[in-house]
Amino acid sequence: MTPPTPIRTQVAIVGAGPAGLMLSHLLSSAGIESVAVDLRSRREIEETQRAGILEQGSVDLLVETGVSDRVHRDGYRHGGIELAFGGASHRIDFEGLVGAAAQLYPQTDVFIDLADARARDGADVRFGVTDVGVGDLTSERPVLRFTDAEGVAHEVRADFLVGTDGSRSLCRREVPEQERTQYFREYPFAWFGILAEAPPSAPELIYNHSPRGFALISQRTETLQRMYFQCDPAADVGDWSDDRIWSELQARVGHNGHVLQEGPITSRTVLPFRSFVQEPMHHGRLVLAGDAAHTVPPTGAKGLNLALADVRVLAEELERAVAQRSTEPLATYSERALGRVWKAQHFSYWMTTMLHTLPEATPFDVRRQEGELASLTGSPSGSAYLAEGYTGWPGPR
Repeated sequence: MTPPTPIRTQVAIVGAGPAGLMLSHLLSSAGIESVAVDLRSRREIEETQRAGILEQGSVDLLVETGVSDRVHRDGYRHGGIELAFGGASHRIDFEGLVGAAAQLYPQTDVFIDLADARARDGADVRFGVTDVGVGDLTSERPVLRFTDAEGVAHEVRADFLVGTDGSRSLCRREVPEQERTQYFREYPFAWFGILAEAPPSAPELIYNHSPRGFALISQRTETLQRMYFQCDPAADVGDWSDDRIWSELQARVGHNGHVLQEGPITSRTVLPFRSFVQEPMHHGRLVLAGDAAHTVPPTGAKGLNLALADVRVLAEELERAVAQRSTEPLATYSERALGRVWKAQHFSYWMTTMLHTLPEATPFDVRRQEGELASLTGSPSGSAYLAEGYTGWPGPR
């Protein structure tokens, strides 16, 4: 058997989605070498349709670090959102309340920008690998093993190992049970998501609360729209024809005075709702970031933004760790990142429970939610709280 090809680097990154590629980019800017691998091919990642609402800080990170100015050219700046409930619609003016905005820019495009930037800079990024494994996490030289797309086995020895490998993280499972605490919540509903060939139904996102359940009216392009409605987690997409989907969506938003532009539905999927956090976000010389360490419901648009916030802090602490040849900055990273993670968990939970109808909800519960929404939209302070959370808090210190 041919022995694996040895590779020596400073940081090995498992997962080359947006979080892993942004970390590689930031480390390179600090003069730190890295190797990043991903089980998926680049084409497979590019063709996975993912929505994307970027906080102001995420947009700034892409632009200021030289990854992309396309986010401004091709993205859609949203200065607010609509909260629709109780038969009417109420705009939350982000720019007027907190002087910030959100940017509609799909996660797929964030990935393309980052992959192009890493290729431009000659980074060592391997897509389509197999047989990935990690080990020696508490030694001075943790190891990453993989077989590349050409079938050649490699063994990477690094100073530090990073898991940005998503919600089914291999790296996370390598942390001994006695060394971690996991927090988990599963919600009794899901989102039925569609892509439809239709013009926009509104200039900004509509978060719609109705007795029939929640609906989110979003956009993608001038001719392709993304929409969601609350459903049972066991819902079968095969049971939903185009006519049935449009009838349900129109009934929910029509309760609050909206009418949707319709068109052929090109994609449909059911998205389960879960909240998860693993603490701490490090073990030995392994650190976790993004969905490998935490997941949030999509209601507050925090998933990708939280991952980018993680790696922004992680890059700073890894720079210190490499310079000091110490693992202490990894603990500092975990503490700094978790402060934002739990704020995002609360914000996502709050938005979710305020807008969705629980399966056992009584008429009292629905009317109480409407009272909460009325209190929020009727108060500049309440509206500013939502605006600040949605557009993003200041970076961790």
